[in-house]
Amino acid sequence: MPPGVNEQSTDVELFFAIEQKQLKALNFLYNRYGKLVYTIAFRVINNVEEAEDITQEVFLKLWQKSSIYKPDRGSLSSFLVMLTRSRSIDRVRSRKSHHQRLQRWEADHHPQSLHNSPLERATLKERARLVKEAITQLSEAERKVLENAYYNGLSQSEIAQQTDVPLGTVKSRSRQALKKLRAILKHQL
Repeated sequence: MPPGVNEQSTDVELFFAIEQKQLKALNFLYNRYGKLVYTIAFRVINNVEEAEDITQEVFLKLWQKSSIYKPDRGSLSSFLVMLTRSRSIDRVRSRKSHHQRLQRWEADHHPQSLHNSPLERATLKERARLVKEAITQLSEAERKVLENAYYNGLSQSEIAQQTDVPLGTVKSRSRQALKKLRAILKHQL
């Protein structure tokens, strides 16, 4: 790869320069695809600040972990579109998850919840105990994924990033863990 990249360099040439940590290549690539990435993020999220954040995240991810893109698997623009869409959807899910946690907290702390009958409160406590007990029967990796998702409210992307585990692995662990939980709890709830 010649050391001097410019605005006319191909995507692949710019990508290889990014792998060699040539900041100028990232700048050219950002100028070429930044608007596309932002537009996709904005269409999914419908929030200017979050779309800007995702645009930054996408290019930062490419800079920090260039190994996530494989030139022989498709064009760089298609990869950026896919990564942007995925990050945006994860952000929307995270926002929904946060909203759901807030609703649960409000329900738990709302005076109306004090009007539950003793039987209802006992039933809820028993269910919570059964679920916690069932979770202990999962493998450590599956348990961590579920705890991060349901107790900490993290999206699958955030879990992958935090644990440095590929997103696909996080998704499959989550599916397997939920299947196992369903089987364990099938006759208990």
